[in-house]
Amino acid sequence: MSVLEKHYTQEHQIFREAVRRFYEKEITPNAEAWEEAGMVPRELWRKFGEQGFLCPWLPEEYGGVGADFLYSVIALQEMAVCHMSGFVAFLHSDVVVPYLYSFGTEEQKRRWLPKCVTGETITAVAMTEPGTGSDLAAIRTTAVRDGDHYVLNGQKTFISNGLLCNLVVVAAKTDVQAKPPYAGISLIVVEEGTPGFEKGRKLNKVGLHSQDTAEMAFVDCRVPAENLLGSEGQGFHFLMQKLQQERLMSAIGAQASAEEALRLTIEYTKSREVFGRPVSRFQYVAFEMAKMATEVELGRTFLDSLILEHMEGRDIVKKVSMAKYWITEMLNRVVGQCVQFHGGYGYMEEYPIARLFRDARVHTIFAGTSEIMLLIISRYMGL
Repeated sequence: MSVLEKHYTQEHQIFREAVRRFYEKEITPNAEAWEEAGMVPRELWRKFGEQGFLCPWLPEEYGGVGADFLYSVIALQEMAVCHMSGFVAFLHSDVVVPYLYSFGTEEQKRRWLPKCVTGETITAVAMTEPGTGSDLAAIRTTAVRDGDHYVLNGQKTFISNGLLCNLVVVAAKTDVQAKPPYAGISLIVVEEGTPGFEKGRKLNKVGLHSQDTAEMAFVDCRVPAENLLGSEGQGFHFLMQKLQQERLMSAIGAQASAEEALRLTIEYTKSREVFGRPVSRFQYVAFEMAKMATEVELGRTFLDSLILEHMEGRDIVKKVSMAKYWITEMLNRVVGQCVQFHGGYGYMEEYPIARLFRDARVHTIFAGTSEIMLLIISRYMGL
């Protein structure tokens, strides 16, 4: 039994079974159609929310049940088993909504959070801009105070949930003269239907086909000043505070995908015969599978310890950066070899390993590239 499994209660197991049944009933049968359509239906979010699967960690007064972080871990782990990464509920529940809860006023929380739990509201966070990539301090979107409003102007790209979202947390500069530049960044919540808020084209990605990633534009977009999260100039610090959990969730998703890829490949190589014997009986294949199993086990052991440390409220930015870097790179190594051992069938869309292969590639890019993770780690080492 792993160190994390000891912390699972009967309630956690009941939740896991319920989430798994939901995925099997509502997602797996529709995955192919949604991949072709390029988006999951909004109704899926409502159904997920009706079951209490969205933001279960929120306190009861805002619609949640006050559940611990393990419920979020379980929901993300089980998603890997249904072989469809387009429904990024974890981004909403465990990345964006925490900004509203941690930094919002009481009025803001009561206005926005209950609908985030039911799925009526789908959230997104708009940080990245064309040409800025990982350099958040270089963003050009501005928010100029005009009476009791902010006027937003700028463009954003690579926004997950970009088309389905109806509430987006926007990083913008309220002080373009601030030194250092990141000191002028603020977070402003923009609601769908606000004049000047324009959703752009859906981006055509290599993987994650059913997950809507889009561009956004703000053209003289007048947002009530009461939609500011926290105070002006605190946006960068808020983002840094929440990146630990975002990158931990990324590592959890990558680990679950690696485990599923290995499971599928063990199953396939034991049943597929070549030259009169199962593929798994060839020594080279068996040894390579043993290597992959070792890497996957190492990832699981490291990750489980980090999940517990995160739940204890520890500052583990360095370790999470290590996990995000190593596990996402490991996923790509493992899933690439798994495709190879499937032979030609591994390149066929009807085999789930093919989708795992193309969906895995982005894990080393989003939530901070592998290179950014290495930079963070080296800085913590005093280099």
